[in-house]
Amino acid sequence: MKIIGWCGAILVLFCFIGCPKPKTATQNGGTVGPPQVTSSENVVHLGGAGAGVTVTGNQTATLTIGVPINIDEGFHVNANPATFPYLIATEVTTEKVEGLDVGKPVYPQAVRRKFQFADQPLAVYEGKVAVTLPLTAHFTGTKSLAISVRVQACDEEKCFPPATLHASYPITVDKK
Repeated sequence: MKIIGWCGAILVLFCFIGCPKPKTATQNGGTVGPPQVTSSENVVHLGGAGAGVTVTGNQTATLTIGVPINIDEGFHVNANPATFPYLIATEVTTEKVEGLDVGKPVYPQAVRRKFQFADQPLAVYEGKVAVTLPLTAHFTGTKSLAISVRVQACDEEKCFPPATLHASYPITVDKK
């Protein structure tokens, strides 16, 4: 019994000193425990909102805008196209804007990764990626382009409920 007791004490001491501690969230300067992931929007964020683009030209303006998607470390989202039809692919959509034609989104190349919950590697995005939107502007001035990005984030073991993220990008065309 004493040997088991000493082994247990050593194991507890080792884990106390050497085991990684869970990340904690803070609120008003105090620690409130590990961050809770309840939805994909907790770990996937759109970057560059508000940055927009400005173009100067004599005729119809053709331009592209990158929609940056930031995925927290330790998580991934399904690529577009997704590996299997039942997976929720990352999808960028826009609202209609008078005088602005939006082309088909160009999705980045996926990374193939093997996860515990899948029999074969999946096509995913990790870290920071950008989806390119080709635009043709038939106006002068500034208009706002509303963009929605549907994602489903997963970690090494499970997937979280999907979310639709929203951002707005100003598009300015100065025809001279």
